[in-house]
Amino acid sequence: MKRRAFLLACGSTAFAASGSARLRIGQIGTEHAHAAGKMAAMRALPELWEVVGVVAKEKGYEGVPTVTEEKLLGTPDLKAVAVETRMEESCATALRCIEAGKHVHLDKPGALKHDEFKTMRLEAEKRGLTVQMGYMLRYNPAFELLFQAVREGWLGEITEIDAAMGKLGDAKQRGIMAALPGGGLFELGCHVIDAVVTILGKPQGVTAFSTPTQSDGVKDNQMAVLQYAKATAVVRVNHVDPFGGPRRRFNVTGTEGTLEILPMESGKVNLSLTKARGSYKKGTQSFQLSVPKDRYAGEFTDLAAVVRGEKKLAWDAAHDISVHETVMRAAGAWK
Repeated sequence: MKRRAFLLACGSTAFAASGSARLRIGQIGTEHAHAAGKMAAMRALPELWEVVGVVAKEKGYEGVPTVTEEKLLGTPDLKAVAVETRMEESCATALRCIEAGKHVHLDKPGALKHDEFKTMRLEAEKRGLTVQMGYMLRYNPAFELLFQAVREGWLGEITEIDAAMGKLGDAKQRGIMAALPGGGLFELGCHVIDAVVTILGKPQGVTAFSTPTQSDGVKDNQMAVLQYAKATAVVRVNHVDPFGGPRRRFNVTGTEGTLEILPMESGKVNLSLTKARGSYKKGTQSFQLSVPKDRYAGEFTDLAAVVRGEKKLAWDAAHDISVHETVMRAAGAWK
């Protein structure tokens, strides 16, 4: 409870880094689905970051030097590395960066094996280095408001969370999911599980369901129920949903209110309260929050402040380890 309170109290507000000197950062890998977007986000923050190079097996990025991993990690005054490799390689790559003394932005969900992820994450903690997981919902204004509402007790005691994050996966996406023991929920549902664990902590129990829709056996239609002492959280991930994007939602219900985000990254909020809270009235209200055009900008703005020593990342090793275990259990990949 104390750790969860700390996470919520810290919030995920992006802090502007002070000082004039830019921080040096590089990227290893271009294979992750978020890789191009993360590179674009770093390059769009030239007042904070100097992108010195990318390690790419095939095509890199125009205007960014393509270098070897050895050369990148040996770059003078390199502060951080964004790891955007294939999932099979991501955790080992992150560990090499940590052993080289670099902070890491590691894209989700981080590793195929939990023991490997835990070892990497604890090693960073031991060395005083930050591992920022690539969960962009942490920095979405609607989720920031949700975390504030939970932190300040607007919703009372939380009894229920309902979340869905689907899409219509093409042949390439199905191939990626086929290679993952946890299928679509492991690859995509990790985003909402990170938010659930931020709010409620590690669940007491997890029950996983998988109902593949096609004969190839790919886990493309999954659900998990996370059990807590006085709450349940249901997470759905459906990769055969033609309206998956517009239907993505996150709903939190408590004894004194409900906050729903629909669609998930839109900034559209439905808030119902039994009493007035903050600037919000008693009853039901719907409103639109301003959402940055770059969904990843908040991550790298916050990371700059952490690297400069202006703050600590609000999500520590214990949280990330709990999330990774919960994701694996929810995806039916726990062994």
